Amino acid sequence: MVGITDKLKVLVIAEAANPEWVSVPLVGWSLASELRNIADIHIVTQVRNRDAFLRAGLTEGVDFTAINSELFEQPIWKITNALKMGKEKGSWTALQAFSALSYPYFERLIWKQFGGRIQAGEFDVVHRITPLSPTIPSPLAKKCKRVDVPFILGPLNGGVPWPAGFETERRQEREWLSYVRGAYKLLPGRDITLANADAILVGSRFTESEIPDKYKEKCVYIPENAIDPARFSRRSAHQSAPLKACFIGRMVPYKGPDMLLEAAAPLLRDGKMTLEMIGDGPLLEKLKKQVIKDQTQHAVNFHGWQSHEAVQDIVAKCGLLAFPSIREFGGGVVLEAMALGLPALVVDYGGPGELVTEKTGFKVPIGSRSEITDGFYAELEKIAMAPEALVEMGENARAYTREWFTWPVKAAQVAKVYEWVLDGRSSERPSFF
Repeated sequence: MVGITDKLKVLVIAEAANPEWVSVPLVGWSLASELRNIADIHIVTQVRNRDAFLRAGLTEGVDFTAINSELFEQPIWKITNALKMGKEKGSWTALQAFSALSYPYFERLIWKQFGGRIQAGEFDVVHRITPLSPTIPSPLAKKCKRVDVPFILGPLNGGVPWPAGFETERRQEREWLSYVRGAYKLLPGRDITLANADAILVGSRFTESEIPDKYKEKCVYIPENAIDPARFSRRSAHQSAPLKACFIGRMVPYKGPDMLLEAAAPLLRDGKMTLEMIGDGPLLEKLKKQVIKDQTQHAVNFHGWQSHEAVQDIVAKCGLLAFPSIREFGGGVVLEAMALGLPALVVDYGGPGELVTEKTGFKVPIGSRSEITDGFYAELEKIAMAPEALVEMGENARAYTREWFTWPVKAAQVAKVYEWVLDGRSSERPSFF
């Protein structure tokens, strides 16, 4: 067996990886770059990320290769931007569907450039980190299997179904393709990819549940999000009445900022709570009118979009993250808040429900809009009666993120998977949670 301290040679595929962006590109960059500390990594990314890699200090041709797949990517990029109709709008399912059309060409170019080196045994492992979507197949998996080079897929995450009772929000997000999303399971490329992958990293229990039973023994559960402790150095110090809570995220229907304002309204009016709303989006003006109607404007601050540092300054004065999103895949903002010492109040559905424990926050069952709103009000009322109890829970949240959800920890977990695969999966399957 290859030891964890040995420098494996790994070809990392991260089509979306960029230290200057957020969401999936930041996940791709963070994991790929951290893996460089435990293995001899060469990263393959899309050419649009090239300049950001160079600015981060990586050397092209040595540390990374930028693949120019613009022949297919550029038209798709224009279509997806048109679908967004502005950066705060657009169907996630549609964007993934269009991305799936261009991605195979990207891997074709990878094989053209690296196929000979893979066949020659120059790499011990080939690991595709992004795309995270479980709907996008990987032609490289079969090619690696043919030349006996282990192929690792993931972390995969996404596709959490829209909960019942939120059809209005679904239409507002233009998620028309989500009604037929399950059709991807019938595509031959999916089964071929799973069959030829030596390990499948799943970023959520839902994604794991969608993997066919015959491939379950290859699955290792590793949530894809993590935090950089150096970037989350502030610490929440709020511990007295009134309860001071915050919401962080896009002001869009499925994130539920309107549900939060509705749930908190009685507490806000009575001076038992204040609320910091951080983020921008199409609902913002409507939300401002909502607090005027509810006569809570004296207790609600709308900050709009803020830089990372400014967000920390605001959050550090709060004691709770209140985040009633009904459809989160990863829930990175929940981890970030917990890293700053804030317990989180979330809907027990998707990523946030998996990240929050009874020692680090509060969970309201998924249900109808009124059920979630009532559940949030009930929890907020209890918390507002004794906000000082949040201090210990916040310390638990901080410790929890540092024990399990930093990029060095994540890279060490992936290294264990590398060992397991290179041992022919003859040892016990890695388990971290």
